[in-house]
Amino acid sequence: MANFDEIERKLRQLDQSHLLQFFYKFSDEEKKNFLQHLQGLDLDASARLFERAKNCLDVAPDTEDMKPIPHSQFESEEGCDGETLERYRIRGLEAIGAGEVGVLLLAGGQGTRLGVTYPKGMYSVGLPSGKTIFQIQAERIRRVQHLAKKHTGKGGKVTWYIMTSGPTDKMTETFLKSHNFFGLDPQNVVLFKQGLLPCFDFDGKIILEAPNLVALAPDGNGGIYRALHVNGVLDDMRRRGVKYIHAHSVDNILTKVADPVFIGYFIEKGGDCAAKVVKKAGPTEAVGVVCQIKGRFQVVEYSEISEEKAHLRDEEGNLVYSAGNICNHLFTTVFLQRVSDEFEHELKLHVAKKKIPFVDETGQTVTPEKPNGIKIEKFIFDVFPFSDRFVTWEVPRKSEFSAMKNMDSVGKDCPSTARQDLLALHRTYIEKAGGVVSAEVEISPLLSYTGEELEARVKGKMFTETTVLLGEEEISINGGRA
Repeated sequence: MANFDEIERKLRQLDQSHLLQFFYKFSDEEKKNFLQHLQGLDLDASARLFERAKNCLDVAPDTEDMKPIPHSQFESEEGCDGETLERYRIRGLEAIGAGEVGVLLLAGGQGTRLGVTYPKGMYSVGLPSGKTIFQIQAERIRRVQHLAKKHTGKGGKVTWYIMTSGPTDKMTETFLKSHNFFGLDPQNVVLFKQGLLPCFDFDGKIILEAPNLVALAPDGNGGIYRALHVNGVLDDMRRRGVKYIHAHSVDNILTKVADPVFIGYFIEKGGDCAAKVVKKAGPTEAVGVVCQIKGRFQVVEYSEISEEKAHLRDEEGNLVYSAGNICNHLFTTVFLQRVSDEFEHELKLHVAKKKIPFVDETGQTVTPEKPNGIKIEKFIFDVFPFSDRFVTWEVPRKSEFSAMKNMDSVGKDCPSTARQDLLALHRTYIEKAGGVVSAEVEISPLLSYTGEELEARVKGKMFTETTVLLGEEEISINGGRA
């Protein structure tokens, strides 16, 4: 309680004294806890944040000088010959074998839109194996480590950095521990939490959700840059000798985790920041596009592009603004450190008007019927303008992007479509290796990363029943062969 006078004076200076309106009704223990709660908010920073956010509210982005990505900073998997792709792949495997690659998983989201109360990574889309998103991604890391060792002779480890949030942290940690980190070395799995920001009403008053609780919301996936610093993760990367970070969202079931081709392309081009993109399905697809504005790269959301620009096509009939952002990025750790040191406080703020539960004069929590305040977020791609050597890598949607955001009832970007897309991809791998598929066949990531080394298991075979093709380690554990 020694800091009460200081906090009261600070609140008065910032015109936030209302946060203490119920304080004198609290027990001594509640008073102590609430003061600690307020101290943790960094009230001065919160006040500055609202002033910046207010200036962003209802301000349309300047897209007048919008230009597509220049050819010098764009390459496509489908536009590369086999020799080039193999060169990129080997270069990426060399970096992985040398222990220079880390994966940064954005896993702070709950599965609310999926209709569950646990982290998205714990979700199972109903594959024949029953594997969850976390298991699939962990096993892809194990497989790419195996490929790196096989091709380079070096047994470097890929460190798996997982950014959780307040609601998902404990559940994620417990889940991974209970499954022995799906075969990864626990020393190479690092969990840390993204930050929380206070919610404000339209006049800049911080909202109380309960008499002794400020309304807080996660600071968006762009909170990663501050979280890397305050949690000591950048220091951890430096200690381990990690030079390249592959960052991606948890809810894309087709993500090639620690993709050696993407990494090799990035290294060969001397990039410091990169985006993996897919061609937009059409002018009105609800996905942001990577482009240039005033000579700097950024993502312009689909709602921010004029109808004229969205429909603009080149002489060959292709969309001019077609580089769809899929939250799949590469950074050098040097760039991440530079962002932390110089630019984190300059990151653009994204402001959303929301219905935020608040406490009324009697101390009861009320859920409003219309928006009563704002939530402030930062997005991971808002560091693109600070890059000096930005590059993009376009990949086929069918092999690399199937988002899982909605319940099955929505009919798109949902567990059913994710499941279908993964099994369709596995079918193409098997058919390319000489097999015939007329049923659902799932390939374990421990057996093959992108369809390699399948011929011995599938060539000349017909798959007429639901099958899971297991890796050698799984076979020895399960005692059978599929």
